[in-house]
Amino acid sequence: MAGASAARKAAFDILRKVESGHSHSDDLLRGRAVTALGASDRNLATALVLGVLRWQIRLDHEVRALLAKPNAKLEEAVRIALRLGAFQLRQMDRIPARAAIDESVELTKQAGHHFAARMVNAVLRKLAAAPPFHFSEDGPADIALAYAHPVWMVERWARLFGLEAARAICAHGQRQPTVALRMVDADAEAELIEAGLEFRPGALLAAARVVVAGDVTATSAFREGRVRLQDEGSQLVAELAGRGDVLLDCCAAPGGKTLILAERNPASRVVACEASEPRLAQLKERLRALGELVECRLEDATALTNESAYDAALADVPCSGTGTLGRNPEIRHRLHAEDLPRQDERQRAILAGALQAVRPGGQLIYSTCSLEPEENEEVVRAVLAERADTRVVSLAARIDELMREGVLTAEGAERLAGCVSREGWLRLLPGAFGTDGFFVVRLDRAG
Repeated sequence: MAGASAARKAAFDILRKVESGHSHSDDLLRGRAVTALGASDRNLATALVLGVLRWQIRLDHEVRALLAKPNAKLEEAVRIALRLGAFQLRQMDRIPARAAIDESVELTKQAGHHFAARMVNAVLRKLAAAPPFHFSEDGPADIALAYAHPVWMVERWARLFGLEAARAICAHGQRQPTVALRMVDADAEAELIEAGLEFRPGALLAAARVVVAGDVTATSAFREGRVRLQDEGSQLVAELAGRGDVLLDCCAAPGGKTLILAERNPASRVVACEASEPRLAQLKERLRALGELVECRLEDATALTNESAYDAALADVPCSGTGTLGRNPEIRHRLHAEDLPRQDERQRAILAGALQAVRPGGQLIYSTCSLEPEENEEVVRAVLAERADTRVVSLAARIDELMREGVLTAEGAERLAGCVSREGWLRLLPGAFGTDGFFVVRLDRAG
């Protein structure tokens, strides 16, 4: 696009696709339009897309206050051009105001809205000249606007976890997620240091590191799979899964947890199920190096065919993803409160099917990256109400066991133990350990 940088054009196009509701930012940011950019433009495009999505609610509020008609309905392209300009003006100190304004105007023109371009120019100039808006944080509605989250989400989190925890969840959702590594090969750490990377120990796991500086994806250790990118909370879920001769991963794609199951059970057979053919193909490719250790199947976890066949299972089920809003910011714009109960029918079916596949005396880990009771406690209680042979077993003992095995650090184990509820399940709130949010519960079938 003449007159607009390649990075801003890519960001503009991606945000329009996300706004339509048919595409996800993480997929689009890995697409050809972005990967073809140079490193600096690629980084800028990514920062613009994720930043606008994170701050969209607040950006819209600030922009509307400067419109001649605040309630006027703007065309999609105009809204996005205004958001892009406003984000650069309010959140990116190194971007000159002139560049932010002029390129947003140009994007508006190139989208066919020449008349609206004058309005975009006027509004962004007013915003550039205006002092920063002051946002109170006294109550849920104030916190929601200050941290650009839907009011209904913050109100429910304040009710469930308390106001301060709700504020902390929102603050974490506005930060760039930490880049966490899993050190598959202990020798890889020295290689990464020699390659110029800087990192610190993970908050929980001995095998985890958090990148402070450097690009791990440019290293041979990453390309060869000797170090992997994976949120530390996600790693923990797989570490909590049980041991056995035959193991099941019910909803396996993209495969990060499956890899850990295989690493921790090298003499065992692991079956990884996936209901989607494209995702199954991606899973197979990622697990190809494991050979016959993992069997990948196209199978819906609600209709597993092998009854009482597994010593242990992992059911990390599809969910709303409200524990991952920093990593997946558009969820906050697409999800509504009434959507939450709609997920639970499938989640219950997956959990019931997985339990049926576990042998008597076996165990299952049920997990989500959701903060919502409808997808967590209520799903577990509903399934248990129909199964007299299954009970919740506190994860406290498993946490202690992993510490003694050297999987968890002593400090990490101590802090995790404080996150285990009286009922025995584990909840990680986003940011408490620098991780995404997770809910985890262990269920044992009577022998």
